[in-house]
Amino acid sequence: MSYMLAEIKEQPEILARLGREAARETEELARRIHEEGTEFIVFAARGTSDHAAVFGQYLFSYLTGIPVALATPSLVTIYRRPLRLRKTLVIGISQSGAAADVAEYLAAARKAGAVTALITNNPASSMATGVEYLLLCRAGEEKAVAATKTYTAEIALLTLVAMALSGDGSLVRAFAELPEKIRATLALEEPIRAGVERYAFMEECLVLARGLNQATALEAALKIQETSLIGAKGFSAADFAHGPIALLRRKIPVLLFAPDGATLEGLLGMARTVRDRGGELIVFSDREEALVLGRTAFRLPAVAEVFSPFTCIVAAQLFACFLAMAKGLDPDHPAGLTKVTVTR
Repeated sequence: MSYMLAEIKEQPEILARLGREAARETEELARRIHEEGTEFIVFAARGTSDHAAVFGQYLFSYLTGIPVALATPSLVTIYRRPLRLRKTLVIGISQSGAAADVAEYLAAARKAGAVTALITNNPASSMATGVEYLLLCRAGEEKAVAATKTYTAEIALLTLVAMALSGDGSLVRAFAELPEKIRATLALEEPIRAGVERYAFMEECLVLARGLNQATALEAALKIQETSLIGAKGFSAADFAHGPIALLRRKIPVLLFAPDGATLEGLLGMARTVRDRGGELIVFSDREEALVLGRTAFRLPAVAEVFSPFTCIVAAQLFACFLAMAKGLDPDHPAGLTKVTVTR
């Protein structure tokens, strides 16, 4: 078994572990946010972790109403511009704890008066000592180059903090059911392994979702890029309609993540547009009206919309892993990539 597949399969236990062990640190951060009267939140991240930040941007805004932005680290690292971050929480996200530009942004943010926190899988990293609050992924060593279990751990920690801020006990109870929902998603292993054979020779694809799952579209496209070395492009379905829809051509594969929720109706409309224009739909959903629109379809377990990014991304990870294998590639060691990339 490849490292990537093995790590995908570890995710139910990682979520269960975070549910058991991470409550103290996430609740402490939530209390500080309340005490400080935090008015703004900024996420600083790169790569896969940046997609976790996109998820966090939607989730925190959705559950708390606090405005959230994504950092532009080069303003600090290259342009050397000062920051004004009073009553602001800055959360860095780096599975390795080795993101130099994120570390520099966090240091500048703390100097500018922000409360700072770090989500990482590496408690021994230098970044971990430079922030006020440390949120650990508890995912164990990740050997595959493409991040899977650390991404899921990152969005789980963001969810735990956001839930603590919201005070919604029903969400806490639903989070406790996530490990079983992920096990149910992993039961798609053989259907996805068989389904990707049809796409073994594709050289490009589009990936669409919306809202809380915009991050899923971006991360799924990245996983396909990394493991199968093809031109995968991820979009919000709303953004896609404003120009990139011109990329649609006959027979181009389009992965659509359309779980039940507020965005479903619009995604169904986009699915019909893709189908009418000759694109080949690959649908991931828990709703029959979405599944029937796909040339290929995978039924996800039903979850509350705020938790659908977990089931969607695990299915996407399986798709990316098996697509690489179908192409005769090693999903653990993509050509030209290393586990840690340092940028300024």
